[in-house]
Order: sequence, then structure tokens, then C-alpha cells
Amino acid sequence: MFFIFSNYAFESVGFGATEFPRRVNTLARSDTRFREAYNRLLDYCSTLQVGDAVPAENELSGLANVSRTVVRRCLARLEERDVISWHGREKRILRKPNGADRLELPATRTSADDLEQRFLDWVLKFDVPAETPLSVAELSRMFDVPQHEFKEFLAGLSRFGLVARRPRGGWMLRGFTKDYAIELSDFRSILEINAIRKVADLPVDNPIWPKLEDLKMKHLDLKARIDSDYHEFSKIDEAFHQAINSVVKNRFVEEFQKVISLIFHYHYLWNKADEKDRNAAAIEEHLAIMEALEARDADAACRAAEKHLKTSKTTLLSSLRYHELG
Repeated sequence: MFFIFSNYAFESVGFGATEFPRRVNTLARSDTRFREAYNRLLDYCSTLQVGDAVPAENELSGLANVSRTVVRRCLARLEERDVISWHGREKRILRKPNGADRLELPATRTSADDLEQRFLDWVLKFDVPAETPLSVAELSRMFDVPQHEFKEFLAGLSRFGLVARRPRGGWMLRGFTKDYAIELSDFRSILEINAIRKVADLPVDNPIWPKLEDLKMKHLDLKARIDSDYHEFSKIDEAFHQAINSVVKNRFVEEFQKVISLIFHYHYLWNKADEKDRNAAAIEEHLAIMEALEARDADAACRAAEKHLKTSKTTLLSSLRYHELG
């Protein structure tokens, strides 16, 4: 299967259980898509008068943002409910829809954070080139969200500089490039060094201290099992940095921490070369930060953090070169 964006085509074949996010329950998502499309067509039918002709399937497909196959299922239900008559290509409104005609939607929908993570997953794993035009219609189908929600998502994501509006309309991927990685790394260092200093100044009854003690125990436990379980480090790493950054109560910092966390933790999925050695070294660097914080030595904690962040930056850039993005 190919997803085509302007002059680019990305082939998606042979996804394993741990690869692309479209591996979720296909039947459940198909049913959700049908229910949403059916309700959209109901809304459209409510704008027509009894006796009016219902448009052709191609037009309805565009209105509901689904395939003609799904449209036919919707039309069959509309006919069954006596909302429309359907004879060959002729379809007409028999009555105005009412609330009882609507189908209930699942209680849970894709969250903004989940969509953000899946979108970055697609960008990074498929090495989508910078300056790639993005088709909202194709991507909304791919990620199983309505077009208007995906447009709102892109507008929100543009604040991180990963996407931008095109001069003549539409959206473009600005790309995850070497320069972007360097800028992100430098900004991450500013934020985390600030967070480290705040942690060191917190009183002994602050919740961060038992949280760091628990993380320290988990680091030591994994250190003892590193030869066989080194792949578990990415979860501990994410928890550690989230704990440190959680002490900064700043809405702007919180927003940027989302994309920083996602980008930096993906490099554990990309390049598996020397993964055990890298993770073992990172455990030691984390422990050095936590020990300095326990001693309330802010300067030592910042030096240890600077060393760790420099290592993370090097690893990230190495991962880019491994995937020919750098």
C-alpha cells in the first residue's frame, strides 16, 4: 500500500506487532468509522427537504470522509430506517432524521497526546523528508480522526516548528533534521538544568524526594540486570526526566516538554547498536544526578546533568546518521 504526498510515496508493508500504530483492532476502528460517517450523513440529510434527491456516492464519500464502501453501508441503514428511499442510483429523502436515528459513538477517542505520538512515530520511523506536503485527507484516514480534528492537531503541532502552513494553503512537514535535533537538544538543556536547580532547593517533605528514591532503586535494580534486560531502560529514562521536569510549573515549559520527551525517547527505538553499553552508561549518569540532589549539591547535580544531556545529544545525532537523517 502507498500513501502519496505530492511527489513522495511511502510504502507500508509487513508491519510487525511492535511497529506502526495502525496495528490496533481493525474491526473496532472500522465500526467507529462507520458510526461517525453515518451520523455525518444523518446531519447532512437533515439539511434537505422531504422528496429532495440525495447526492451520488462519490459526493457523499467526500462529505463523510470515508470510502464508497462505507457510504453504501450508511445508505443501507438510512434506507432501513426509512430516512431515504433507494432505487438504483436514485435516492430521495423520505423523512427528516431525528435523535433516535443517530448511532452511539465509543466513549473514548484518540487523545491529542496519542495522536501526537503516533504522528511523530510515522515521521521518524519512515524518515519522511523535510518539505513534504501533507495531505490532510490521507492522514486523517490513516490516523482515523476527522479532517477538522487533524487540522486542529497540525495547527497545535506547528508551535514546535515540525510543521508549517504552506503559502498557498495546506500543510508542510518542516522535518526532523540535524539542525532541528541540535536546537531541540540545546533548548532541552536550558529547561532541565533549570529544573535540576529547582529540585535541589525543594524542602525535604516535597513529593519529589520519595519519587527520586524509588527511581534510584529501579536504576540500581536494572543495573544489576543490565546484561539481559538493558532494553528496559527507555521506560526508566522517560520516568526519570518526567520526574525532574515535573517540579517546574510553567505552562510553556510543559508544552515543549511533550515534544522533547517524545523525540528523545525515540532514539532508543531507532539504533540498537551498542544499546546495552549506552544504557549502562546512562544509568550511571542518572545515578550521579540523583546522588548530587540527595546531597543538595545543586552545582554538582547540574554538572552531572550537563554531562548526561551532552551524551543524549550525541546519541540522538548518532541515531539520525544511522537513519540517514543527519
